[in-house]
Order: sequence, then structure tokens, then C-alpha cells
Amino acid sequence: MDLKELHQHAEVILQALRLKTHPLAIKMLKAEEEIPKEAIRPVRDMGYHLDLCQGFSRTRWEGKTMAFLKEDMWCFEPAVGYGLAEPPKAFLEGHNRYPATAKTLEAGSNWAKSAPRLDVGIFVGIVSAPLNTCSFEPDMFLLYCDPAQLTHIMIAKNWIDGGDITTTLSGHAGCVNAVVPVLQNKKCWVTSPCQGDRRIAATRDSELIFSGPIEILPDLVEAFNSFEGEWKYPWPHYLQYERELSDNYAELGKMMGMDYCK
Repeated sequence: MDLKELHQHAEVILQALRLKTHPLAIKMLKAEEEIPKEAIRPVRDMGYHLDLCQGFSRTRWEGKTMAFLKEDMWCFEPAVGYGLAEPPKAFLEGHNRYPATAKTLEAGSNWAKSAPRLDVGIFVGIVSAPLNTCSFEPDMFLLYCDPAQLTHIMIAKNWIDGGDITTTLSGHAGCVNAVVPVLQNKKCWVTSPCQGDRRIAATRDSELIFSGPIEILPDLVEAFNSFEGEWKYPWPHYLQYERELSDNYAELGKMMGMDYCK
């Protein structure tokens, strides 16, 4: 899809979900020359490093295009996760987690070795921009959403192909877990933002991250546009006993011998 179509899809997503912040367009950089001219480089343009989650925060709250190479990053975990550098031996041995958040060094090592990582040497950095205004074709997108919005997204995913979203949840490295599995598997993913994302990047306690390959965006938009009545978000809330069922629910229930007679 061209950029105009991409931006239109992003606006539909914004309105359908009533998102509080911009959806993020994410592109992995294979060369520094791919950095958009409008992008902010933390060290070059701000005079200091940023954690990557802080860059994502500036994109979604302020609409800024942010580009990070390894030298712009303050936290080393995305540099490891995106394959911008070889993981240190101490990282793989578990010292990143032990003793603060791992009972044993072995537990820390188990986490480090199972954390998603891209091969070293493919990419040199990452750029994020609002999906509704980005100047580049992204590889994937991120939506920061609350649980109800996530439910609506998952209903849309069911509408597309009948498949549920399978994911691996971690308490650490949210910026890595939200990006790497999508790039590796071309599938949708759900991530719980890590403590760092919540503590230093203004991510709310109620927020989760849905991420997906850019190719699924038109199907999501079609799904949201197809929903009518009570299937549109936000949903009407009511407490009604023996509520009126849709025809297909009622008919299938009757086939199972359920008593819908008054």
C-alpha cells in the first residue's frame, strides 16, 4: 500500500479503537542512510541518550519521528535484542537479572538465553513514527491499548482468519518482546510493557501493547469497518438477565438443547 492509504488505515484504527496515543510505525534500519530526514537522533539532536521506550513514548505522545542506532541507546537490551551487538557473556550467564529479579544465576541465564533476539549484523538501528503520518513504509506497527481495546483487536483478528493470538509474556524488555517476534514470525503479538517502560516512559498501568506485521493492517481495518451495533467499540454496558441473543447464538444454543423458552 502507498503512504496515503497507510495513513488512512491508521486513522481508521485510531477512531475504531479510540486510542489515546498515536499508533507506531516501526522500521528496522539496515543502513544509517535509511534514517528519515525528519527523524530525531537522541545524541546528535538532543545531546543525550534515551532509552528506546522513551523514544517510542515521544512518538506516540508527541508525534515525533525517532531514530536509534546503538550509540543513541541508554538501555542495552534492545541493542542485544535487535542484533545491533553481540550479547555479552555476562548477559547470557544471567548477571543481567541475578540477583535483583532472579532467584538464582541459573534462572537469570534461562531468561537471557530464551529472550527473543535477531541475528547480529542485519540491522543497524530502528525508527519509529506515528503510523498516520510516517514518511516511510514500516515493517510493523505497535498499538498501546487498554484491555478492552485489546479485546476488540483480538475480535478483529478472529474475524480475519478465525485464529487466536498466541504469545509469550515476559516481565522484562517490553521493547524487544513487542518487536522481535513479529519480525521473526510475521504474526500478531501481545506484550506487557516492562517496568522500565512504565516507570520512565510514561506507559500507564492499564496499557498493553499489540503489535503486528504491516501486511495485516488492511484486514484489521476491514474488520473494524464491518462491525455493527454492539460489536462496535466502545461497547454498550448493561446488566440484563436473559438478555436478547443474536439469531446465530440463539439457534446454536437451541441445537445444543439449551432452554430459551419464556
